This record gives sequence, structure tokens and C-alpha cells, in this order.
Amino acid sequence: MDQAEQLRNVIKQKCKGVQQNTARVVTVTSGKGGVGKSNLAVNMAVWLHKMGKRVIIFDADLGLANVEVMFGAVPQYNLSDLIYRGKSIREIISHGPLDIGFISGGLGIAGLNNLSKDQIVYLVHSLAELNEMADVIIIDTGAGISDSVLEFVMASPEILLISTPEPSSLTDAYSLLKAVYRNPIFSKEKTKINIIANKVNSAEEGHAVFSKLESVVSQFLKGNINFLGMVPQDQEMEKAVRAQKIVSLEKPNAVSSKAFKILVNNYINDEHEAIFIHKGITQLIINFLARKSD
Repeated sequence: MDQAEQLRNVIKQKCKGVQQNTARVVTVTSGKGGVGKSNLAVNMAVWLHKMGKRVIIFDADLGLANVEVMFGAVPQYNLSDLIYRGKSIREIISHGPLDIGFISGGLGIAGLNNLSKDQIVYLVHSLAELNEMADVIIIDTGAGISDSVLEFVMASPEILLISTPEPSSLTDAYSLLKAVYRNPIFSKEKTKINIIANKVNSAEEGHAVFSKLESVVSQFLKGNINFLGMVPQDQEMEKAVRAQKIVSLEKPNAVSSKAFKILVNNYINDEHEAIFIHKGITQLIINFLARKSD
């Protein structure tokens, strides 16, 4: 990470005259794949748009295309066109449903460490232009603890870390937090880390996800994390994901859609509204009816 730190110093020197960020920037990440990270990002974008916010998603899962697949859109250009082929930031912004803007990470970029100093500075100046175009910028990272993921997480003032109740997901989420906290350039004071429990079957299970992570972070990393909320296991969401659709658009009254709406409201307004999750036989009947409607 020494090279990355040197590049950050170059960025600070080169960008002293650049206007400070006006858009709110949040990085959505996870310790492993398959926990619903990109699904959260696109559903957040939908509800942010419905709240009147201008939102752009930066798909930083370099080399993959999760966001564009879920949006059902094929971008003409991607981040590599900006860095290597001289396209402007406005030219590489594609648009999905509700005209929500997104930038595809593209192929051929293994990470910021592989870029020259001039390319890094050009990238930062270009991304600064997004302040004029968005109120909220969502950075959807890759999964795991690669250098590329850590580069974006370290630079972000706000982090949304997604975990499911599965032990392996919790372990990987903590491993990511450990890598972040133990990095010498990480600032506890300047970074807000929010936890979201995904695919939970009850409110108790959602709170347990946060409690387990909070306990180890407090004890072993001497850090603080916050609980933003939870998204329940939902047949409608699963069907939407399989169909490469966005549940908040397809089924806005689904329990998962309502949960995403509450999460976004909690995030924007710094509130702590609880998400109601049906229990026992009620949830069983809901799931049964959802399956019957397939």
C-alpha cells in the first residue's frame, strides 16, 4: 500500500485548488460476494431518486458489470475509456431506469496502484466534476479484501458494510474491517462505518449481525461502527434478482422494497426507524403466496 499512499499525497498536492466535495459519497462494500451488495446499491439509488436526489453509481467492481446487468443497460463507454482513451467523465456516464446515472468500471484496470501519477490526478479531477451532477455518489466496490477494494474504502468518508447472518459472511466482514482499521492511513475520526444486515429472517437476527460485529470491533480494533438497519429475506427480492430486475421498481410494496426505503431515509436523514419483519406463521404464509404467484 506504500505506492497508494504516495499517490494520495500527489492527489492532495495537485487538488488543493479543486472545490471541496459537495456530493455525498458513500462506499458500499462487503467481505465476500453473494451478500447482496450491488442489489443494495441499485435499490438505494432508486429510493434516493424518488426522494428527489440526483444520484450516480460508480461501479468500482473493476472488470465486472453487476450494476449494468441489474439496470439492463449496455454502456457505450466505461472507466477505462476515461483513463486510457481520453473520454470525459460526462461521456462515460450511462443511464439506467429512472435515468439514474452510472459509471461502469470496465475491463483492463486491475487497481489504482497500476495507474501512473498523471492518470490518478486526471481521474480525481474528472471524478470531482460529478459534484455538479449528483447529490449522492454511490461507489459499489468489488467483494473481498483486494487492494482495489481497500483503495476505495480508505478514501470514502462513509462506508456501508453488508453482511448476512451466515458465519462465513460475518467472518469475512470482520476481516475487511480488520484490514481497514489496521491500515496506518485509516482515520477513525473521519470515516463513518454503517452496518446493514441483509437476508435476515427476523429483527432479532438482524440485530445479532450488528451486535457480533460491534463486539469484536470494539474489543479487538478499538473502533466504533453504527447500525443502519436490515433487509429481510424476501421471495419478491429473490425473484427480481434472478430476473436481473430491481425489486424497488418491480414490486415497490414488497417487504424488501419497504426496507430499502427505510434504509435510505435513515441514511439521508440520520434517523433510526426500525424495519418491521413478520414472524412465524405470518411470514410462512407470505412466502408461500409469493411462491405460488411465480
